[in-house]
Amino acid sequence: MRVLVVTAVPAERDAVTAAAPERREFPLPGGAVLHRVVPDGGAVVCDVLAAGVGPAAAAAGAATALTAAALAGDPYDLVVSAGIAGGFAPAAPVGALVVSDALVAADLGAQSGDGGFLSVTELGFGSHTHRAPEELVRAVAGATGAVRGAVLTVSTATGTAERAGELAVRHPGAVAEGMEGFGVAEAAAAHGVPVLELRAVSNEVGPRDKAAWRIGEALRALTGAVGGLFPVFAAFPALPVLGSSSGSSPATLAESLPVQGG
Repeated sequence: MRVLVVTAVPAERDAVTAAAPERREFPLPGGAVLHRVVPDGGAVVCDVLAAGVGPAAAAAGAATALTAAALAGDPYDLVVSAGIAGGFAPAAPVGALVVSDALVAADLGAQSGDGGFLSVTELGFGSHTHRAPEELVRAVAGATGAVRGAVLTVSTATGTAERAGELAVRHPGAVAEGMEGFGVAEAAAAHGVPVLELRAVSNEVGPRDKAAWRIGEALRALTGAVGGLFPVFAAFPALPVLGSSSGSSPATLAESLPVQGG
C-alpha cells in the first residue's frame, strides 16, 4: 500500500512522520521534498508532503507528487489530506479527531442576488464535494475514535460566530473546517485515486481567539492517530471490492474502489 499524505505546513508533516521510527527524503520537481516513512513490517509506504496553505497550493503539491509517482511506474493507492483544523462544536470539540465522509469546497462559488450563496455545483461548474470511501472511513473511525462528517475547505478561515453559523446551516453535517482538503481531493480525483481527510481539532470554528487554540495538543493527537492507521492501511486492500458480492481481494486499493468525486 502506497499512501500520499498532504499537509499544509512542516509542523503537520512532522507530526505525521513522527508516527514512524525513521524517514527518508526525496526531491520532487519544482523543489518540494517528500518525507517517506515505512512503518514496521513494510506493508505501507507513506510519503508525506508539506504542500503549503490553501486549496491551490495543496492541489498543486498533490498533483506534482501523484504525477511523479505515476511516471515512475509506482502510483499511489490512497491520498490523505491531514493536519489540524477548527472543529464545529459540539460535534467536534477541541482535542477531537475527525475523518471525512466528504471533502467539501465550502466557499467556492458565488453570492446570489438575495445575499445567499451558490456552490459551483449549483452554478454548473463541476462539483463542490468529493466522497471518501465508506469502508475506509468506517475503518479509520473505528481505529482512531474519530468523529465522522463533512470536512469543509475554505480559503478564508472563519473568524466570527456569524460565519460559523452560516457554514453550519449550509453544511449541517460538517464537523471541521480546514484549508486544503478539497484541493488535495481534486488532484486525487484527476488521477483516479481515492482520497480521505483526517484532522485533529485545535480550535473551535467561530470567533478568532488565539489564546484558546491548542495547536501542540492537536499535533500530538495527529501523531497518535496516524500511528494507529498504518495497520488499517495495510489491511484495507484485503477488503472486498466495493459494490461487489464476490469477496475477491484486489491487488491494490485503487482497484478495490470506484473513482470518488463529482
